[in-house]
Amino acid sequence: MLYKISTPFFIFLHNTQTINFPLPHVLPSGYTNQRPEFSASFSLPPPMAPTVTSVDASEPKVASIKTLADSDALTSVPSEYAYIMDPNDKGDANDPEHSIPIIDFALLTSASPDERAQMIQKLGKACQEWGFFQVINHGVPESLMKEMIDACRRFFELPEEEKKEFHTKNLLDPIKCGTSFNVAIDKVRLWRDYLKVIAHPKFNSLYKPAGYSEVSLEFSKRTRAVATEILNGISESLGLEADYITKVMNWDRGCQILAANYYPACPQPDLAIGIPPHTDHGLVTLLIQNDMCGLEVKHNDQWVLVNAAPGAFIVNVGDQMQILTNDKYKSIWHRATVNNTATRISIAVPHGPALDTPAVPIPELLEKEGEKAKYIGMTYEKFMELQASPAAYMMPCLDHLRVKDN
Repeated sequence: MLYKISTPFFIFLHNTQTINFPLPHVLPSGYTNQRPEFSASFSLPPPMAPTVTSVDASEPKVASIKTLADSDALTSVPSEYAYIMDPNDKGDANDPEHSIPIIDFALLTSASPDERAQMIQKLGKACQEWGFFQVINHGVPESLMKEMIDACRRFFELPEEEKKEFHTKNLLDPIKCGTSFNVAIDKVRLWRDYLKVIAHPKFNSLYKPAGYSEVSLEFSKRTRAVATEILNGISESLGLEADYITKVMNWDRGCQILAANYYPACPQPDLAIGIPPHTDHGLVTLLIQNDMCGLEVKHNDQWVLVNAAPGAFIVNVGDQMQILTNDKYKSIWHRATVNNTATRISIAVPHGPALDTPAVPIPELLEKEGEKAKYIGMTYEKFMELQASPAAYMMPCLDHLRVKDN
């Protein structure tokens, strides 16, 4: 069976589905429609519904995509992985007009007020016009980044029996691994295995493979330090004090996740997808990858293949940041494609607020811009639960929090 996906995300709900989340609400000033629960209802317009043939949503036939890809008998993409993109809808890394902005971290943290001010202005422009940028001269050794990728590769290469103890269905378990997105509800299996480890506020790690714990501890600390400075720069780009966002988001208890993705070579890369179009749930995400490209970003209605500088972090604005800035800085659609040449490994590190902290539009920005708040508040934990639920699967999660009058 084949899945023809013509919209920027794929939709699997039939007719109208409602999901209720009992949770506390934090409403923007002036919005008084208090409700005891959060309700999201959808009626799918016919033009947005893809042509889909029913798929059994039980456990996958193989334990991982790596097991499938390593099979000598594999010559084509199995039907449950079939995902077809428009051949004219592919990213281009060669067009200089579509190169994502570059932020020089050394200048962003410079002792020179002029150098720092110029880079903060550039950072704000990148957040507003792209939602993506790459960070160079950040001080994290390239050797450490490669060691982290290698440690994750060695985990994925462990025998399936050894990885089973980390299989879990619980969203916020400290350590979890699996395949696809959510095999209980997936309509298209993804050409991807994953490992997710919560590294902050409490550091968690694996006891295997050897060396993973030490490397991941150092990598998470260094990455978090870079993310902190980026948030400081973003705060200042908005005309706020440098520590404004970190304070209101309870950054000292903020959630940091090391999310490794494994995309083995695919015999028919045009008939499979690593991760379909989506946005990230946090404040900012920092990403590294091995030598294989595959990340594509939606910019001005075109897909752009990201070709990052060696040793650079690829950084994107997340949903919580879009809420804080009342849509000034947008969380942008992006996807992971696959290839038939070699395995691609990426490590995305989303950084978010403390789990019990809701993001709401910043009052000072609303007053400055003369705007009304466009979003109601929801704790970060509940937001992640919503994003992982059937009601928001591969759909704009922020739509559920948008104030109806805006």
